[in-house]
Amino acid sequence: MAALRNTLTRRSFLFSAGAAGLVASSGLATPFYARGYGRPEFAHGVQSGDVDTGSGMIWTRVDRPARVSVEYSTTESFSNAVRLADIDATPLTDCAVKCRLHNLLPDQDIFYRFIATDLYDANRVSEPVVGRFRTAPLRRRSVRFVWSGDTAGQGWGIDEVGMKTYSTMRLHEPDFFIHSGDTIYADNPIPDEIKLRDGGMWKNRIVTPEKRDVARTLEEYRGQWKYNLLDEHVRRLHAECPTFYQWDDHEVLNNWSASTDLSDDPRYPEKDVAVYAARAARAFHEMTAIRTLPTEPGRIFRKIAYGPLLDVFFVDLRSYRGPNQEEGGGGLFGWRQADWLKRELAASSATWKVIACDMPIGLIVWDDYSARRGSDAIADGDHGAPKGRESEFADLLRFVRDNAIENLVWLTADVHYTAAHHYDPSRAAFKDFSPFWEFVSGPLHSGTYGPKELDMTFGPEVRFMKASGGGIDSNLPPSAGLQFFGIVDISGQTRQMTVRLMDRQDQELWRVTLDPAVSA
Repeated sequence: MAALRNTLTRRSFLFSAGAAGLVASSGLATPFYARGYGRPEFAHGVQSGDVDTGSGMIWTRVDRPARVSVEYSTTESFSNAVRLADIDATPLTDCAVKCRLHNLLPDQDIFYRFIATDLYDANRVSEPVVGRFRTAPLRRRSVRFVWSGDTAGQGWGIDEVGMKTYSTMRLHEPDFFIHSGDTIYADNPIPDEIKLRDGGMWKNRIVTPEKRDVARTLEEYRGQWKYNLLDEHVRRLHAECPTFYQWDDHEVLNNWSASTDLSDDPRYPEKDVAVYAARAARAFHEMTAIRTLPTEPGRIFRKIAYGPLLDVFFVDLRSYRGPNQEEGGGGLFGWRQADWLKRELAASSATWKVIACDMPIGLIVWDDYSARRGSDAIADGDHGAPKGRESEFADLLRFVRDNAIENLVWLTADVHYTAAHHYDPSRAAFKDFSPFWEFVSGPLHSGTYGPKELDMTFGPEVRFMKASGGGIDSNLPPSAGLQFFGIVDISGQTRQMTVRLMDRQDQELWRVTLDPAVSA
C-alpha cells in the first residue's frame, strides 16, 4: 500500500499545505484587498467521507454567508485542477457546505480546496483550506482502516492535551476512519473544570456557549459538532483521512426511543423526543461529509464498496427502533433496513463483509440501569431463546448461514471499553448460525466504563477485554489513558484480515489474524 502512495505521505502533505498557508498569510502571494481585516474563515477545517472507487464527499464550514469555490486535483500543486460550480454558504445550513466529487479515478490521491468570498463584500476573500483523500481500489491491494466511537462525553472536553486519540489514529495513515456512533454528546454539558478522584483537576481549555447545557434547539445541536471540530487533533485527521459516520443515542439524548419520557425533565421544554431527534438528524447531516441520498434524504444505513476485498455495511439501530420499555424491546432495524441488509450481503462479492453496528450484539445494555429494566441494545439479559430485538438478529444470522455468506465481521463501539468477542452456536441458546467475530472499541475521548455482562443467547465468548473495571459508575477521564481504537488491515496478497486493538498511547493491546474462507 505504501508503494502505491508514492513518496507523498499524508504528514508531508499537511506540512506543505501548512507552509502554503504561511506564505499566503505573509502577504507575499495574496492580493492586498484579500488581506484586509474581516475576511471569511474556515474555523472548523475540512472533512471527506463515504469515499468509494469513483467518488467522495467533501465538507467545510465558513464563519459567515459566503460564496465558496471548490477545486480538486490529482496533484498537490493543483495543476490541471477541476473547478466545480460555486456553492453558497448560508444560514440555512449554518454556513456549512458539502458536495460529492464524481468521476474520479480509482486508487488515486485527490486533493481538494475551498476558498470563500464574503457574500456582502467581494473584496473579502479567505485563505484556502485544503484536504485530501485516496479513492478505493478496483484491483486487489492492501487496505487499512481504523474505527472507534464516543467523542466528548461525560463532561470530558478539550483540555490542554486535546483529543489525542485522533492523532494517534492518524499516525497509522488509514485509508478511512469509521466513527461508530456517539459522535457528539448533545446531552452532556461541558463544565470549565471537573474534580478528579485523585484530588487533581481536569480543566476544559475550550468551552463554547452551546456546550454549557444540553442541546435542544437546532442551533445548539449544530454547536455540539462545531465544538468537536475546534480540536486540532480532530481537524488534522479529517484533513487527510475520510470519516465514515453513523450515529447512536447521544447525538440526541441518552438511550432515546419512542418510550423516552421527558415529562419530568425540566431541561427539555418540548416533551416529544421526536422533536429533538429531527433537529439532531438535521445537524448530523449538515455537519458531516456523509453521502446524501436524493431518494431518501436523512438515511444513515448504507453500503460503501471499498474495492474487491471489502464492503462496509453501516446499520442504523436508532432511527427505526420501537420503544425500549416494550416487553422484549421494540424492533431495531425496521423491515426496510433489514431487507436491504440481507439483499446487499447476499449480493456482495467482496472478500470481507464488515457490518459497522452502533451497538454490540451480546452485551447487556439496560435502558434503566437502576431497575435493570428495558433493553437499549439487542440483548435482553435472559440468556435464552431469542425474542424481541434478539429475534431480528437471529433471523439475520440464520439468513447469513443459509445463504453461505462468508467472512462476516462486526465492528462496534458504544460501551466505552475495548473487547474481542467470538460468537459460536456451540455455546449459544440459539443454534442456527455460523460462528463470527465482533470487535468493540472506544471511547475516543469520553469517560471509560465497563465491563458489561454477556447475554448467552448467541454464545459470545470474551477473547480479550480492557476496561476501567469500575462498572457503570467508573467514568475515568481521558487522562487515565483508557481511550481505545481498532485497526483493521486486509492484505492484498493473502486476503487475510488482521485486527488490532489499540490505546491512545499507540500501544497494541491484542491482535488476531483471520483467514478468508476458501470459496470467498
